[in-house]
Amino acid sequence: MKTRIIGAILAIVLAVAGGVAIYMYVAGADARASRGAELIEAYVVTEPVPQGTASEALREALAVDELPRNAVPEDAVTDLGDLDGLVTSADLLPGDVLRQARFVDPADAVAGGVAVPEGMQLMSFTLPADRVVGGQVAPGDKIGLVGTIDPDEVGDQEDVVNPISSFAFHGVLVTRVQGVVGVDPETGEETDQSSDSAIMLTIALSAHDIERWVWFTEGEAADYAQMWLTLENEATDNSGTSPVDGNAAFQ
Repeated sequence: MKTRIIGAILAIVLAVAGGVAIYMYVAGADARASRGAELIEAYVVTEPVPQGTASEALREALAVDELPRNAVPEDAVTDLGDLDGLVTSADLLPGDVLRQARFVDPADAVAGGVAVPEGMQLMSFTLPADRVVGGQVAPGDKIGLVGTIDPDEVGDQEDVVNPISSFAFHGVLVTRVQGVVGVDPETGEETDQSSDSAIMLTIALSAHDIERWVWFTEGEAADYAQMWLTLENEATDNSGTSPVDGNAAFQ
């Protein structure tokens, strides 16, 4: 009996010791991971802030935190005074680093969008959320487009399908993001669809780039076969890209 009690006590002691050892290892790993990483202060959102909020009204929803430099965007706000008179161009979520790109002049925040750069034109299109970075894109963001085409093969290979995928655009400004309104096929009434199912984006492009973008939306792209979007930022590295077909997909 005593042997069993002693064994049980030893088991508890070992379990506690093991837990302490694991905690110390994890804490040490975190310390090792951050050792040598330069930490800088940044404003971080602590509670949801709706689009159109005046900068002066969101100060209570901010906190100053120390973050690794590579986790802080280049346009991170360092002086709240720089935002005076501006409003948010998109919803801000807890954990977001406060960025200059998410603020616009109230006069430019028309219909939930952002100002159109001089010389640009607007166009809209709709894609499922999983092709729009899960719906994370907001007005003021910059996006890229990966397009896929199915070129006609020649000669004996004309029936072979060997699609080619490649980046066609980088740094495209998003001016507005909307959920899509559908129609109930039984009642004919309009129904609001969740942004999880379909998202309409309005973007700003030059005249020729609009022609190029529309090219990807035609034909087979009607069933979203040819377009995937990426969310880019100031630190995005777009070098090293090249067209990918069946011969290069596994390299």
